[in-house]
Amino acid sequence: MNVAEFRKRGKEMVDYVADYMEGIHKRQVYPDVKPGYLRPLIPDSAPQDPETFEDIMKDVEKIIMPGVTHWHSPYFFAYFPTASSYPAMLADMLSGAIGCIGFSWVSSPACTELETVMLDWLGKMINLPEAFLAGKDGEGGGVIQGSASEATLVTLLAARTKVIRQLQAKSPGLTKAAIMDKLVAYASDQSHSSVERAGLIGGVKIKMIPSDDKFSLRGSALQKVLDEDKAAGLIPFFVVATLGTTPCCSFDNLLELGPICKKENIWMHIDAAYAGSAFICPEFRHFLNGVEFADSYNFNPHKWLLVNFDCSAMWVKKRADLIGAFKLDPLYLQHQNQESGLVTDYRHWQIPLGRRFRSLKMWFVFRLYGVKGLQAYIRKHVKLSHEFESLVRQDPRFEICAEVVLGLVCFRIKGSNKLNEALLEKINKTKKIHLVPCHLRDKFVLRFAICSRTVESVHIQHAWQHITELVAELLKDEKELKMNQ
Repeated sequence: MNVAEFRKRGKEMVDYVADYMEGIHKRQVYPDVKPGYLRPLIPDSAPQDPETFEDIMKDVEKIIMPGVTHWHSPYFFAYFPTASSYPAMLADMLSGAIGCIGFSWVSSPACTELETVMLDWLGKMINLPEAFLAGKDGEGGGVIQGSASEATLVTLLAARTKVIRQLQAKSPGLTKAAIMDKLVAYASDQSHSSVERAGLIGGVKIKMIPSDDKFSLRGSALQKVLDEDKAAGLIPFFVVATLGTTPCCSFDNLLELGPICKKENIWMHIDAAYAGSAFICPEFRHFLNGVEFADSYNFNPHKWLLVNFDCSAMWVKKRADLIGAFKLDPLYLQHQNQESGLVTDYRHWQIPLGRRFRSLKMWFVFRLYGVKGLQAYIRKHVKLSHEFESLVRQDPRFEICAEVVLGLVCFRIKGSNKLNEALLEKINKTKKIHLVPCHLRDKFVLRFAICSRTVESVHIQHAWQHITELVAELLKDEKELKMNQ
């Protein structure tokens, strides 16, 4: 493909993408395919001779699209949102064209410096304490990770390295293995599975602490477990506090957890993967109160801030803690500015070496929407979630299972778990909308998350009408089954 054809095909692709986004509501939100559907539709090996662009695009519609779950459909209410906007798509195109691998300042100065500034911009948008910002001479700073899972792992490893070095400095005879065997990390029983995975990868014990009746991790519960573990000779070193849990969007109590972590010299990491975007709105910022006690903080603009995946924003108060854990400096990666104190080499802040020019997406989105535009987007989703909540509360057959704060509604039919499992199966088999479940204590619960950039009240009303029609069918079938027994 030469530049002339690239111009032609590029314009065609933009038109295809625009048509796809504009008509996505007409596509079935969840595919009909079975596992293994794709392999028989394509050759066993790559073609020896070039094929045409036209043939490839025909196959996109014939082979790829039938197997796509349309996350940006206004009828997609599963998981949490994944962000999508035209400014971010255009920035991704530019990032692909520049094609730098920004592992160090010298490998592409603009890639590094724009990221540092964008994380400061975003930090100011959510009113992060100054200690988390890089500024001109701060000790903290932000970095883009690939996901919240990576952020949790990176901070756990940094905390592990820090405590091992501290203990070995006090007792030089202590081996790393002896310390590792006693290290314990903590999180709520509502925390994401990635926290447990971080413990597996990091080779440390993870303890899940029971949450309260509002699914929040409280200080008293944490202190009790810490006291027990210290008495048993264990070494608490890391706590993950979650703001906006995956099951029900509950919030751990930072103002209780933070002082305990500070007193016990424990690294506190805050995972606000979904909810963090909402903190750009002053009315939701109070959920972040207590962040001043944290050592690190993370949320995903690629979930709810219109920056396409991947873009997970992470801040630390002391970047030396990260760099100290991950810094390796072979000659081929060294450059004359690295010790100047004026530049950042992000290869020391993450697990991979290479990194894309992801901050371009933030720059485009922040400038083309403005803070006010992004706030309006968040508020619209929250308003729609409360609209759905109101519909559920008006129907005596249903119950709301957790407080609705942001864009997630947890609900179920009043009845057995089996009945609710049957409802979810009906919903996802009809494929008019898409939902996923969670467990809250012993209850099987349906999650209704406001996800699409284009979702409107009419889609909420349609979804509720569809759900109630399926419930009527389900309850009728159950009644007939009981009568025939």
